[in-house]
Amino acid sequence: MEMNWIAIFVSALVTLIVGFIWYNPKVFGSIWMKETGLTQEELRKGNMLKIFGLTYIFSIFIVTVEMALTIHQNGAVGMIGGPMKINEALPSFQAFMKDYGTAYRTFKHGALHGFISGLFFAFPIIAINGLFERKSWKYIFIHAGYWLLTLTIIGSLICGWL
Repeated sequence: MEMNWIAIFVSALVTLIVGFIWYNPKVFGSIWMKETGLTQEELRKGNMLKIFGLTYIFSIFIVTVEMALTIHQNGAVGMIGGPMKINEALPSFQAFMKDYGTAYRTFKHGALHGFISGLFFAFPIIAINGLFERKSWKYIFIHAGYWLLTLTIIGSLICGWL
């Protein structure tokens, strides 16, 4: 099973695209700024190239983990020693991959796993940090909602884009 690098790099853009919309002042941006105590002027002072560049790199990390969670065939490939060992695998592995190599490789299945990742992984992390930082539930839900949506889209793209 080969990695779809185009799907990985495009899926990593989702964090930025959804963020531009989600944190826009006309959506949740004004509430988010109020809850963080930031102003437009303070936000403009940041090094945007550094922020967006690192966000994209970190997003590639997230996409690769999401790929492992949504594409179940990765487990089968791992059992034979990884992609480098596919040509050495027993005929039973080849038969399995022929029968099930694209099973559950749909946008819908990926979206489900992305949503589950957001709900049971991202949300608790954000909530724990928010609680210790004494942030409001508005703040927690704004960030959690962003990650729920973002991970759902990433899961959908990375799993369904064969």
